[in-house]
Amino acid sequence: MIQRIQTVYLLIAALLIGLLFLLPFAEIAKDGAIYMFNFKGIVLDGTLKENGTSISILIGIIIALQGVAIASFKNRARQMRLTVFAILLMLGLLGMFFFFTFYSFSGANVSLKISVLFPVVAIILDYLAIRAIGKDEALIRSIDRIR
Repeated sequence: MIQRIQTVYLLIAALLIGLLFLLPFAEIAKDGAIYMFNFKGIVLDGTLKENGTSISILIGIIIALQGVAIASFKNRARQMRLTVFAILLMLGLLGMFFFFTFYSFSGANVSLKISVLFPVVAIILDYLAIRAIGKDEALIRSIDRIR
C-alpha cells in the first residue's frame, strides 16, 4: 500500500489537512482586539465570535476521503475519483477560509498564518497523486495488451 508514490502523496496531503486541527489560520485585529481564527471559528479570549463548525466538518470529510483513497489502492478508478473530489472540497475550504477571514470582519487587519497554505500544498500533492495513478493505470493496460 505505501510502496506506491501516489499513496505517499495522499498520505502527506492527509497529514497536512490534519494539521489544520492544530494550527491557527489567521489573526484578525479590529478595534484593538485580536481575534484568532482556527478550526473552531473566530475566537476572542476564549469566547466564540463566529462558529466554524462547517470548517471542522469539511476538514474531517477531506481527511476521511484521503484515507479512503489511500485504502482504495486496488481500485485505481475509485482512488482517482475520490482524489478529484477531495481537491474540489479543498478548493471550497480555501474559499471558506477567505470568506471567514475577510468578510466576517470588513476593514480589519488580517494576518494569515502558514497553515492557510496547507490546502494549496495538499491540492498539488493530490494532483501529483492523480498523475501517478493515471501512469499506473496506463502501465496495467499496456501489460494487458501484451498478453
